[in-house]
Amino acid sequence: MNLRIMTVKHHDEELWKIDPENCCSSVKVGQLDRALLGKAAWMSGLRRVEAAARESAPIIVRDLRGLVKLNPIATWTDQDVAGYIEDHDVPVNPLTQQGYPSIGCMPCTQPVADGDDPRAGRWAGLDKTECGLHDM
Repeated sequence: MNLRIMTVKHHDEELWKIDPENCCSSVKVGQLDRALLGKAAWMSGLRRVEAAARESAPIIVRDLRGLVKLNPIATWTDQDVAGYIEDHDVPVNPLTQQGYPSIGCMPCTQPVADGDDPRAGRWAGLDKTECGLHDM
């Protein structure tokens, strides 16, 4: 595998506290933009059942950069994912067993109570549901 690690310039202030919108833009979306320079396409694990904003996620689309974006598991249910994990012995992040069904950046992710929306722990208390990686 040709793995590339993207790093972010350290911010003196806690950007996630004072400006979560620009934090996501800088820390997540900006790094993806850099990683995709010169590329024609990219792939994500976005699934329609994850959030209302994702219900109509296409399998193939052109993103805002004009690149082809593939969402090959967009139609998978939680049961499909669990079955694939079991059938193929895929390692799972241990935080999922500690109340984190949806994991984002450390300061913006909290565990959720049983029965709550799986993404309720993302940007809790803010009027924010997406970071911008999947804007179409």
